Amino acid sequence: MSGLKKIVILGPESTGKSSLCESLAIHYNTIWCPEYARQFLNENGTEYSYDDLLTIAKGQIAGEDAHVEKANNMLIIDTDLYVMKVWCEYMFNNCHPFILEKINERKYDAYLLCDIDLPWTADEMREYPNEEPRKELFTIYKDLLINQKTPWGIVSGTGETRIQNAIELIQKLIG
Repeated sequence: MSGLKKIVILGPESTGKSSLCESLAIHYNTIWCPEYARQFLNENGTEYSYDDLLTIAKGQIAGEDAHVEKANNMLIIDTDLYVMKVWCEYMFNNCHPFILEKINERKYDAYLLCDIDLPWTADEMREYPNEEPRKELFTIYKDLLINQKTPWGIVSGTGETRIQNAIELIQKLIG
């Protein structure tokens, strides 16, 4: 779809990515693409392997592509392949070449990095309730975004303030 803006929401677990995606989709009268990893883990269990992350990456791409035609001028995306890169390297000290190749091929208009200022909430899919891994992962995501060309910014705050901060950031990044 020509003119479609793709906004990716990134961040460590339990930083409100999915909730923010849903709120932004409502605000912009469009749809959002859920994180495929959650679906995969719900269907296959929470134990995963290095090769499962490749399967999840391919599912994420398919989900994004399926949502493009349904979006109304903007598509809000809950995570992208940077998340797969981070998880591959964080958990297995390696990353599938396919993931790296697709990171270079796929283009987005802006990234919003969710700050870790929200309290961690227990969920059967989540692995890191302690503050140190959350800080470490946030720094990894921030370093990735600093070293790429797509505009990005950090979303912080709680509740409606977080949503409003994200909307203002989108305006600043893509107009």
